Amino acid sequence: MSSQTMLDLLIGLIVLGLLILRQLQSRPVRGSQRLLLIVLVAGLIETSSGLERVHVGPATVAALAGSLVLAAVFGALRAFTVRIWIQDGQPWVRGGLLTAVLWVVALAAHLGYDFLVGQDKTMAQLGTATLLLYLAASLGVQRLVVAYRLQRLSPTGLGAPVTGRSSW
Repeated sequence: MSSQTMLDLLIGLIVLGLLILRQLQSRPVRGSQRLLLIVLVAGLIETSSGLERVHVGPATVAALAGSLVLAAVFGALRAFTVRIWIQDGQPWVRGGLLTAVLWVVALAAHLGYDFLVGQDKTMAQLGTATLLLYLAASLGVQRLVVAYRLQRLSPTGLGAPVTGRSSW
């Protein structure tokens, strides 16, 4: 395993730990997308760098698309494990143990998918290079589904429409 691959994996694990920690805390829903944007930009940069190390062809694009579909599935699943409630007229969210477990399983699924795709040597270590992009996509889908759940919880009772964007 190359030093770049190890660095990509280490960064991904640190970000995953931060995401899990933040989601296990009760938080009011806010409009900040800062964390998602930071992970997304870092993921795009890391992916771009990783794509320079592999042959980019239809198989690579398909593998990347498959990875993002996997991220979306886990994001949607996790969104239903997040507890949502209204406190003092403000929506709050908090993930639980199952939320954390699904984050870990999602990472394992991504790395397992990378292992399977990596059997084609032209795409070896693509998964570690796309790890942050995967986490950003998964978090983004989770937030969209939570936003949908918030709308269903109280479509008009909160005054302004609830966007579901939160600081977690």
